[in-house]
Amino acid sequence: MPELPEVETVCRGLGVRLVGRRLVRVDQRRPGLRQPFPEDMPARLTGRRVTAIRRRAKYLLMSLDDGWAVILHLGMSGRLVISDAPGAPPGRHDHVILETDDGAVVMFNDARRFGLMTLSLETGLAAHPLLAGLGPEPLAPGFTPKALSARLAGRATPIKTALLDQTVVAGLGNIYVAEALFHAGISPLRPAASVAGPPAARLVPAIRRVLKAAIAAGGSSLRDYVQTSGELGYFQHQFAVYDRAGLPCPGCHCAVAETGGIQRLTQANRSTYYCPRRQD
Repeated sequence: MPELPEVETVCRGLGVRLVGRRLVRVDQRRPGLRQPFPEDMPARLTGRRVTAIRRRAKYLLMSLDDGWAVILHLGMSGRLVISDAPGAPPGRHDHVILETDDGAVVMFNDARRFGLMTLSLETGLAAHPLLAGLGPEPLAPGFTPKALSARLAGRATPIKTALLDQTVVAGLGNIYVAEALFHAGISPLRPAASVAGPPAARLVPAIRRVLKAAIAAGGSSLRDYVQTSGELGYFQHQFAVYDRAGLPCPGCHCAVAETGGIQRLTQANRSTYYCPRRQD
């Protein structure tokens, strides 16, 4: 599933082409994805001008000039790709197509159909069921060691699992939690409450560095994700531990043949990668 860096990359790509443009054609090619599309969605979007596009957690929010906003989630396999070929035949999994007044065409492609696209009044976004209760944005000024410590206090669950909880921190996923914990020197097995205080002072900047580096690289392309240009992301070439079981971690000086290198285990049905010698 695309995580914060991938969604932020898509958000920025859409913003360049859509903000200030009018939607002149909206083609909805199926009733819905993981939930039904809003009634009369094409008619409600056609003719509207896009005033802003932003990200909240793993959601894209597209503001319109009539006070409504589109909420969009890419799900497991969703893509938003922009072309300059109006009228080109859609692909098999192109479920929603948006065309702007300058000829840009945005295709919402989702092979597994776990994504979603719905509408909300702009004034009701904060209370919308999809967005209400989300934790702080990890790149926002309010995400501090003190704020994270408060959210981890009293939690016996492992820190890896806690960080995947969107009510604790918004937008983090399996890849970037594993990478941040490695760079902070914190074991994914450690109880979340024990990370409050000095360990959180290492973890918060590690999360920020990893996310910013991933955004700069256009995200990580492991299976379905591409940027709005259709290009792959490149951060997967910078992974320190994720998907590198049995390999040495960066700066490793141990005998990997003896230690086994980076370890893989399963937590909450998700793969966890870490170095037990450098993360405690």
